[in-house]
Amino acid sequence: MTEKRRRFSAQFRAEAVQLVVQSDRTVTEVARDLGVERKTLNKWVSEFRRAQVGAQGGAREPAGPVERVRVEEMEAEIRRLRMENEFLKKSRGLLRPDLSVAARCGLIEAEKDNYPIVFMCDLLALPRSSYYAWRHRAETVAGARRRVLGSQIRQVFDRSRQTYGCRRVAAQLNRDGYACSVGLVAALMRGLGLRAVQPRGYRRTTLPGDHPVNSPDLLERAFAPDSCAPGERLVGDITYLRTGQGWLYLATVIDLATRMVVGWQLADHTRTSLVVDALQMALDAHRVAPGAIFHSDRGTQYTSSQYVQYCRTHAVRTSLGRTGVCWDNAPAETFFAALKNDLYHRHTWPTQAAARTAVAEYIEVFYNRQRLHSTLGYRTPHEALTNHQTPTAA
Repeated sequence: MTEKRRRFSAQFRAEAVQLVVQSDRTVTEVARDLGVERKTLNKWVSEFRRAQVGAQGGAREPAGPVERVRVEEMEAEIRRLRMENEFLKKSRGLLRPDLSVAARCGLIEAEKDNYPIVFMCDLLALPRSSYYAWRHRAETVAGARRRVLGSQIRQVFDRSRQTYGCRRVAAQLNRDGYACSVGLVAALMRGLGLRAVQPRGYRRTTLPGDHPVNSPDLLERAFAPDSCAPGERLVGDITYLRTGQGWLYLATVIDLATRMVVGWQLADHTRTSLVVDALQMALDAHRVAPGAIFHSDRGTQYTSSQYVQYCRTHAVRTSLGRTGVCWDNAPAETFFAALKNDLYHRHTWPTQAAARTAVAEYIEVFYNRQRLHSTLGYRTPHEALTNHQTPTAA
């Protein structure tokens, strides 16, 4: 019967080399006493001496082979502890004893390119056979559905320009024929690492006029889409946008019935003509009904005599909220929050022309025709307008 090949530990090799280099005994004598082939021991000694020569001029090497092995073992232990600490940070709550096997296997599968599988199985108290059985398991119906939903979620999220949270993603999936709940979508988005861009804090920018204007609040926060027909109730406001060539100012006109931006204007000033031009755009598009209410804050542009006279000429009734109370003009503020969150805070425009192009595309393409609006029952403003224009079947 063939004798099995002997295996020598690092500690044994180090002790053998030490007997040679730190005594007067020859390699042959030490090899005979230890029962080791002479050429094997000679190889160990040569490797040790090459390492000693290579270290000259650098950091201090351990004095002997035993010490060197101990240092290497300590370094290996430090590397292991660092790797363990790093992995434990990623696993977080996955070390609970009541955690399912599938959850632990999922983590191992996700990190198998970064850590040894044996190492992760030991830390998660999971037999390797369980992991490999899970990996080669037949896909269940529920698993197949979650995989398909995950792919669709990523597509919807990317089409939304990374702006949709779990509710809008779920609404879009149900529109597309993939029945799912908000909770399921939220869980899958967490697993995929998808997180919508987050809105920033509100900052007051309204500059009130110097003289009081006798214009009451005709809406009194009656902003519900079903409270009016398209063109009957409009809201507007002004916001600012920084570019590499200076500030731009955006004035908007929003239809409460459809939440569509029916008029807007960009300029490098905040004169009254800015809001007049935005309202004129809505009038030219026939989005303003006779006797319509146009609600705004009490900024100087909306309290000027030029603006008041313009509205009278076009049979538009003015309505003003209270100074500094953003909730009195919430729909206009909500649009600006979406614009800043979805677009402005994520891009830098070197020129005013670039900013104009980006804002025009956002309003006319994305916001009016693609972005689902929660107030509209997760419809787009364009769909809401189409529904108003389409007669209901008897």
